[in-house]
Amino acid sequence: MRTFVPLVIASLASFMLASGLRAQTDMPAWAYAIAPPAPAGEVPAPPAADEATLLRVPGSSRSFTLAQIEDPFGPADWFPEDHPVMPEIVAKGRRPDVRACATCHYPNGKGRPSNGSVSGLPVGYFIQSVEDFKNGLRKPADARKNNVNQMIAFAKAMTADEVRIAAEYFGSITWTPWIRVVEAERVPKTRIEGFIHYMLPGNETEPLGMRIVEAAEDAVQSEPLRNPRSGFVAYAPVGSIKKGEALVRTGGSGRTLQCGICHGPDLRGLGNVPGIAGRSPSYLVRQMYDMQAGTRRGPGAALMKAAVEKLTNEDYVAIAAYVSSLN
Repeated sequence: MRTFVPLVIASLASFMLASGLRAQTDMPAWAYAIAPPAPAGEVPAPPAADEATLLRVPGSSRSFTLAQIEDPFGPADWFPEDHPVMPEIVAKGRRPDVRACATCHYPNGKGRPSNGSVSGLPVGYFIQSVEDFKNGLRKPADARKNNVNQMIAFAKAMTADEVRIAAEYFGSITWTPWIRVVEAERVPKTRIEGFIHYMLPGNETEPLGMRIVEAAEDAVQSEPLRNPRSGFVAYAPVGSIKKGEALVRTGGSGRTLQCGICHGPDLRGLGNVPGIAGRSPSYLVRQMYDMQAGTRRGPGAALMKAAVEKLTNEDYVAIAAYVSSLN
């Protein structure tokens, strides 16, 4: 029996290598931000919420109730002056199968680390991405990242016209800075909810280690208020930005490829290839690892295969820290 178990493990490892999949122990778990399970026998009480009180955010003349803010078929738009007039599919979705795009990605398309930014994406890339979701070519390496499954369901329910209209709307919005990268050895303690880090009250810290902790700058403004002007801070290990620059700009002596070849010299996109400068480090790493693990496929993933196949967790941290620090 003791001989049999190692043989099974070795066979499983060989199968994963042959099929292009990596063991989950090699996964950059920090990028998926999966909340740890509650201690046995402990059921966390839901926070008290008054859904009828009118709420406000700084700089907006509008007010909404919590119920309006959370409405998946017409979420609050705090700053309509920050974006073009939203088409119906973005502002309200289509009942009962397609939620408003603005629910998760915000009216300005900036999104959050849990899903990703869509503003400024090339129209063709946006449409292809939705097609990949629809056709089973884009899944998370960590199956617990269930909001991707929601996106897959929306993609299957959307019409070609709805996808094109959403792509053209978000593609017309210029990407602007949303994430602040800070190098640190210790970081504020956080809680994870909805695949997002929120800093805990007080001044408690913990070692960062070899990961990036991307947290809301203001927990309340981010959730439950969903303020699209309240961004995120990404804590990265000391020295990671410089290491990432070397990998991104030179390819690291064959460790990867120069990102600018496809994404443009300023990493703001080139043709149908999306911009990556200043985007969420958590999101960027999830996509790279999903491609490396073979759960994200399709035309774009095929082009990225040579760039990601040798990357380690430390490489991911460095690349994401540098790329996300660019404005």
